[in-house]
Amino acid sequence: MTQPPKRPLAAMLAALGLCAHAQGAAQQELDVVTIHGGRPTSLPAQIPTTIEGITAAQIAERINAFDSEDALKYFPSLNVRKRYIGDYDHAVLASRASGTGNSARSLVYADGILLSNLLGNGASYTPRWGLVTPEEIERVDVLYGPFSASYPGNSVGAVVDFQTRMPAKLEGHVRLAGFAQRFSEYGTRDSFHGWQGSAALGDRQGALSWWLHLSRQDSDGQPVGFANRLVSAGVAGGGGVPVTGAVPGRNPANRDWLVFGANNQVHTVQDHAKVKLAYDFSPVLRASYTLGWWRNDAVRRSDSYLRDAAGNRVTGGDIDVGGRRYSLLASDFAPQRGDLEHLMHGLSLKRHARDTFDWEIAASKYDYRKDLVRVPTVVLADQDATGQGNVTDMAGSGWHTLALKGTWRPDAAHTVDFGVQRDEAGLRTRVFSTPDWLAGTDGIHVSTFNGDTRLTSVYAQDTWRIDPRWKATVGARWERWQAYGGEVSNAISALLRFGARREDGWSPKAALAWRFTDEWTVKASAGRAIRNPTAAELFQGAIVDGRIVNTDPGLRAERSWTEELTAERLTPRGSLRATLFHERTRDALYSQPLTPTVSTVQNVGRIRTTGLELSQQADDVFIQGLALQSSLTYADSRIRENAALPASVGKRQPRVPRWRATALATWRATDRLSASAGVRYSGTQYGTLDNSDPNGFTYMGVSRYFVADVRVRYRFDAHWSGALGIDNLGNEKYWAFHPYTQRTLVAELKFDL
Repeated sequence: MTQPPKRPLAAMLAALGLCAHAQGAAQQELDVVTIHGGRPTSLPAQIPTTIEGITAAQIAERINAFDSEDALKYFPSLNVRKRYIGDYDHAVLASRASGTGNSARSLVYADGILLSNLLGNGASYTPRWGLVTPEEIERVDVLYGPFSASYPGNSVGAVVDFQTRMPAKLEGHVRLAGFAQRFSEYGTRDSFHGWQGSAALGDRQGALSWWLHLSRQDSDGQPVGFANRLVSAGVAGGGGVPVTGAVPGRNPANRDWLVFGANNQVHTVQDHAKVKLAYDFSPVLRASYTLGWWRNDAVRRSDSYLRDAAGNRVTGGDIDVGGRRYSLLASDFAPQRGDLEHLMHGLSLKRHARDTFDWEIAASKYDYRKDLVRVPTVVLADQDATGQGNVTDMAGSGWHTLALKGTWRPDAAHTVDFGVQRDEAGLRTRVFSTPDWLAGTDGIHVSTFNGDTRLTSVYAQDTWRIDPRWKATVGARWERWQAYGGEVSNAISALLRFGARREDGWSPKAALAWRFTDEWTVKASAGRAIRNPTAAELFQGAIVDGRIVNTDPGLRAERSWTEELTAERLTPRGSLRATLFHERTRDALYSQPLTPTVSTVQNVGRIRTTGLELSQQADDVFIQGLALQSSLTYADSRIRENAALPASVGKRQPRVPRWRATALATWRATDRLSASAGVRYSGTQYGTLDNSDPNGFTYMGVSRYFVADVRVRYRFDAHWSGALGIDNLGNEKYWAFHPYTQRTLVAELKFDL
């Protein structure tokens, strides 16, 4: 296996950094840096801190985008753990000082509607990316760090803002795309394919504008799990059915193991529909409503590599491999079915005159209308056969938000933003056993797990333009966090209740910018963030002898101080930015070993991250029509205190690499033809707090990677365009516990009215 060098691109990126060019014109006032064009961002752009962005036109030219999170591929310091096209439950966003296991340390919005799943933290609680499709996107912007009082402490890593299309005149779009991947790992050698189709229509008629979007995605992902046993776990001379086909290897801790087969090969059919309505009561007063619907039928299959003497596939019972006995469990090769239907609502009334006083009232609701996961609990000879199984029902889970926001401009120098917000999340999980795992609608109670959280916030911040060269923002956020309704039961116990919790906290924010020449600006930002425990983290534990054990009722919130210092150059042709960042987090929330066999969420005393981020964007570099963008991030993220696991002190924070880099070149050869080539690099990572998993290039490991992507797009006429691309051109095999996709060919054809 070819492994990437530890520090690629450093010299090249440094050279590119000498070119201070980017999309957009140089701004003549002290504003944040964004990639300009299209609809303006809804992020607080008046704050002098770091914002990066990309427009719909740039996505179409540069990125093979099948899912909305693909738009973030080349943002500085960001990484989405998307394992396969259509990955709906593990695509966690990582940022400067947060890894791909910390989903609750970033926020994702679409048109002001919260998509981040704050019911829990981790791979199972990823943003609901499926409620936005790439074709809807008008632009995407990212605010780095917790520097705006407008957002709760979950913004400590980043805030992602998707702005979707709203037509000014009649427009329509149709898109058809497909992909193909050849995948090879352990004993799996297979091809996986999929397609995506979408149609959109919108118009503005007088005061009313509307938008309708429909899409379907049918995709086969590669296997992302593998049944395995440590060689040392086998019983010598213990009997069992002699089998062949087990693949030897080494696990993340570099211990010898055997891989028995692949599982979690996911076929998903995802349907998406969205209706957006807007009505202008006056030139400055608009009411908007959004209805989003997402349905997913998911089928997960398994494939045993094991064969008996007659060549039959072996999926259960005791087996003999090399004279050692191992026992196969029903879960090793269990298939799975998912039936999900989610609804999203958003309603707002906004005055946007940009005079003395503007205001907005906004509400949203995300509802797990149906969320069933089915799995057999017995070994099946045929994965489509019925049999005993468990069904997990999360219907009724979801979250809703309410916000009252105002902007007051008492004079030309001051802009005061303030507001009141309430965010509530409810987790509902019921598991029952049924003799028909494929179709059972009810059965014997197995377990219940419920809980609610509520965050009530008041904030204010004043952005003061001191003079043409100085600008400052000072703000604060007060929050009251409540957790209640926690309850758990198992098959033999009635519901047991957790105690309620309530805590208050303050988060001050500040930023200052000085434009000391027409091109150069220095900016400094600081902010505190309080990331409260989610319901799944707080209301944890098991029931033993009629009481809840392995839980921490005093679990504390994460408290982070983040600072950054930026030097930035803006010219009519581009930008160059260097940002020093520092983050100190106390009581970070991580799952840690409580006993040798039990892990639970506990507080990590102190984590410190110090780093440097370079970002460069340029137009017309070297030749006419060539655009370059690149980034390089260095982050030293260390655990400084952890009473629960002393062996982790001094070790690197899980899934935060020391080095990250991106580079993307786009050449507009003609008005019709464009081509792009990009690379993405991430250095050595660890998946454990004590860094006891040095082998990242294996199942359950976290590896470094060096991935290249290419894309060619051609516009045939004013209406028709097509594109061909390859993701992971070099067929890199890399891991984040699960394997990422290998070389994938993508193609699309699009019609624009």
